[in-house]
Amino acid sequence: MVLLGPPGVGKGTQARLLSKTFRIPEIGTGDIFRNAVKERTPMGVAAKTFMDAGKLVPDDVTIGLVEERLRADDTKGGFILDGFPRTAQQATALDALVHRNQLHLDAVLEITVDPTELVRRLTGRRLCAVCQTPYHLESAPSRLPDTCDRCGGPLVQRPDDDEATVLKRLDEYERKTKPLTEYYRAAGLLKAIDGNGDVESVNARIMAALQAPVGETA
Repeated sequence: MVLLGPPGVGKGTQARLLSKTFRIPEIGTGDIFRNAVKERTPMGVAAKTFMDAGKLVPDDVTIGLVEERLRADDTKGGFILDGFPRTAQQATALDALVHRNQLHLDAVLEITVDPTELVRRLTGRRLCAVCQTPYHLESAPSRLPDTCDRCGGPLVQRPDDDEATVLKRLDEYERKTKPLTEYYRAAGLLKAIDGNGDVESVNARIMAALQAPVGETA
């Protein structure tokens, strides 16, 4: 399956839960890039060339990285893609990839949350500058203001979590992803998931949607 949704919607958390439930790997593009570069796979070497030059990795290399990962033995029983595809062009390439490797997609889950809530979630995030432990000002605060519970280090806000940058990221996601959601809706794979509420409630909606006919909203 594929998980879609803007930054802050909770894709990573739900991907980990689904991975545990179905005993299939959660595959994030960030992990694919890091592992391929570390292991110096053919596509990892190609990707590093662009990354070292400060350039975006082109679609054909990204597709190659995903294909390398999907050929691993642990994907034989299924997989969860988180963060890929990001455009309709990548979705078309993914279709060709899964067909070429005798795989298939069962569902594409689009998790949606009210934009105001997304801004609250993202701008409230904090990270320990020393040990990288994550916090949130409202939902997961530290015991002492601006101080990490684990190591006592200072808590900082990532530059891309300030409000102006968050709004820009959400707008960019909306513009780039609308054709992608329409692509999967036309293919009969899209399932819309209400991402508001706690983690357990959202996961219950996902599980219900996976059992429901395509087109129903959870």
